[in-house]
Amino acid sequence: MGRRRVQWAVVALVLGALAVWVYRRVTTHSQSWPSAAGTSSSSPCVDFHDAASQLGKTACVSGRVLRVFTSRAGNVFLDFCTDYRRCPFSTVIFSSDRGKFGDLSTLGGRAVEIRGTVTSYHGRAEIIIRDPSQIRTTD
Repeated sequence: MGRRRVQWAVVALVLGALAVWVYRRVTTHSQSWPSAAGTSSSSPCVDFHDAASQLGKTACVSGRVLRVFTSRAGNVFLDFCTDYRRCPFSTVIFSSDRGKFGDLSTLGGRAVEIRGTVTSYHGRAEIIIRDPSQIRTTD
């Protein structure tokens, strides 16, 4: 009986430590998004065709949104190419963050700058947009 309690205590400690680690990662990143971790709004943006050159960096990527697509799951994608499957760059706003944004359909046809950490997803450069301050229209 005492051994089982020790095992549960260890599991609880590990889960608690994991929760703290995740919380710190999320709050550290969200605090850096508005200013893009040292990338001021006057910093030059790279064209979305060249976004892969910024993998692993917090950067600004610019382009014209050709389509705003909402998936069945409620995730919103800003498409910069007519065929998103062949596009070198993508953005996503997860449904859990959707409530922070206004009418995203107004971005269709607009030139924008997207700021955030450029990651690789399915072989393409991507920025996950979690806060409206990461999007700026330029026209």
